[in-house]
Amino acid sequence: MRVVIVGAGQAGAALAAKLRALGHEGPITMIGEEAAPPYQRPPLSKGYLLGQMEEDRLWLRAPDFWAENAIDLRLGVPVTAIDRTARTVTVGDETLAYDALALTTGSAPRRLPAAIGGDLQGVFTVRTLADVDAMRAEFVPGRRVVIVGGGYIGLEAAAVALKLGLAVTVLEMAPRILQRVAAPETSDYIRALHQSHGVTILEGTALERLLGSPRVTAARLADGREVPADFVIVGVGITPGTALAEAAGLALDNGIATDEMGRTSDPAIWSAGDCASFPWNGRRIRLESVGNAIDQAEAVAANMLGADRPYQATPWFWSDQFDLKLQIAGLNTGYDRIITRSEGMAGVSFWYYRGNTLLAVDAMNDPRAYMVGKRLIDAGKSPAPEVLAEAPDLKVLLK
Repeated sequence: MRVVIVGAGQAGAALAAKLRALGHEGPITMIGEEAAPPYQRPPLSKGYLLGQMEEDRLWLRAPDFWAENAIDLRLGVPVTAIDRTARTVTVGDETLAYDALALTTGSAPRRLPAAIGGDLQGVFTVRTLADVDAMRAEFVPGRRVVIVGGGYIGLEAAAVALKLGLAVTVLEMAPRILQRVAAPETSDYIRALHQSHGVTILEGTALERLLGSPRVTAARLADGREVPADFVIVGVGITPGTALAEAAGLALDNGIATDEMGRTSDPAIWSAGDCASFPWNGRRIRLESVGNAIDQAEAVAANMLGADRPYQATPWFWSDQFDLKLQIAGLNTGYDRIITRSEGMAGVSFWYYRGNTLLAVDAMNDPRAYMVGKRLIDAGKSPAPEVLAEAPDLKVLLK
């Protein structure tokens, strides 16, 4: 079986490696648009941007891994078309045949429209190695950075910039930071953390446009205020990489729609990672996380080889900001109650319930709460909210 993988990020790399680990001996070709070998993205906005991590430490595998495992890795070349009838993909002026095709095309950052200054010099996104390399020279002590978007990427960039001695302003259009992904309690905790370090956070504040020519000099807010900026970082979310799938006529639904095995609407084409949506607990979701990219890709690899096992996602996420390690287990969609547990100086955790069902936990510098919460959620167990609130030791909830 000839396998072609389009996308050489975390999911693509995991899928290729798993195919070999499971004993697949047929040809594997993995194609990536970026020139860099497969690498991990989370450290880009943390250790790499801080200068604490060299590029080769980002790489997912040693450089010789791919050749040693007979994986034909092609970098810096986009796939421009899929011919589903002929079962081929077009790469430059070459056509490659496949028996099974995997789309691990990831996601792309949303950018500000050019009409409001999104294409000015000095305006950056944080998604790829090239993005971060382009902005690293901007991080000079005393300079002013405006960060558009109070989600995790924007807040992580804010923490790094502050550590490097910059003046940092975060603009968030919603009434509070992290509104789309976290409870008010988590927003309040993280806002206080950033403000204690000197980050200016402006919530409920819309951006009218970026000013300057040809380089950004300020951000004009909807209320007329202007915030000076030596450069701007845009962190307003990502969009799944569906263009190739759409052009090929595959079904889309908040990403490339797959079944529980990872198959798309074409049985010879599979998908995994940020770009793929899949059935989960009676609804369709798409997860933007390293854990899902790896787990889903490995499940797809097994199913390509005939395992016929539905993918069972166990969502988890994390974020590092200043001295905070935030660990999240589960999905909080639809919660109606928060239980707060404080471990004194050790940390705090917020537990999301819908009725008496535990949905998720946000653990701030509290690895035990994360571990217990994840095990409970993965097992489908929900301690009564009052029991959780009063338990002297979280581990008793696992019995």
